[in-house]
Amino acid sequence: MPDDLVIRPLEAGETELFLSYSHAPVPLVGTEGGGRSYAEFVDTGQYRPEWSWVAVRGGAVVARAAWWGPPGADVPGALDWLDPGTGPDRVEVGAALLTAAQHRLGTHEYHLFLPPAWREVPAAAQAAADRLAVAERGGLTPFVERLNYRWTTGCPVPERSTRVEFRPADDGEVLAVLKRILAGTLDAYSRRDVARLGLDKAADEQLAELHWYPSPRDWWRLGYDHAGDVVGVVIPGRNHQMPVVGYVGVVPEQRGHGYAEDLLAEATLRLAGEPDGVIGADTDVGNTPMAATFARAGYPVMRTRIVLSAPDISAPEPG
Repeated sequence: MPDDLVIRPLEAGETELFLSYSHAPVPLVGTEGGGRSYAEFVDTGQYRPEWSWVAVRGGAVVARAAWWGPPGADVPGALDWLDPGTGPDRVEVGAALLTAAQHRLGTHEYHLFLPPAWREVPAAAQAAADRLAVAERGGLTPFVERLNYRWTTGCPVPERSTRVEFRPADDGEVLAVLKRILAGTLDAYSRRDVARLGLDKAADEQLAELHWYPSPRDWWRLGYDHAGDVVGVVIPGRNHQMPVVGYVGVVPEQRGHGYAEDLLAEATLRLAGEPDGVIGADTDVGNTPMAATFARAGYPVMRTRIVLSAPDISAPEPG
């Protein structure tokens, strides 16, 4: 660590110290570049002083990081705010901050938010390169790149499916369908869980993650075709900020018939009536069938997100 740096977590009441970082955000890079208010998330308990770290040089904050967690959590869920500064030693400074914080907080995933075409935007590409270098020095490596969508009231409102019947289902029924879906999923998180845990345990974990959403359980639906065979499952939900398409999955034998569009339409119709006027969603860049489904449904890509992880960790997505 450079000798003239002081690296430490915030103390209670030091929100203004975190905000004194003087470098302007790069548009759509990181959580601040996307318009998130650190102070508002402090007020809701999603950022906390002990999860927020600064590097101070000459009395000025030259780098900072904040780990996000849901209200009431005992430990943070993921790092999603990392500003290493702009000086010539920014990667070294950022890595020193990250290493010190991880020694105290443990190692968590890092979610780096970027513009949709960030590789073609010089300022965004440089900001991404700095943060990726810092994260890799901290023992994290890229795991998956995801597309983040944001439906708003100006986007198309779909017609309700006439070929799929949607019915409520208990956890046992949902779990049975999840096991079938996970057997051939293209989702990177799910594939990792199946490889680590086996199919049955991975499905249990997926069900538990769906229960994490602070939204009504009775929004969950299984879809059935006219023959009465299950098509898939759709979980409209909301996280701690907005309504979200929590889960859309089609069972293997029903894939290739466009049923993901029917499931997504059902989620959209359920959530479009919420007062927020927005719906968040995401999928892996490599999950091209689901990405195409979102595109056909008129969901614009708002940002991309690179998730970096270490071999021995997995964490919930930031809210």
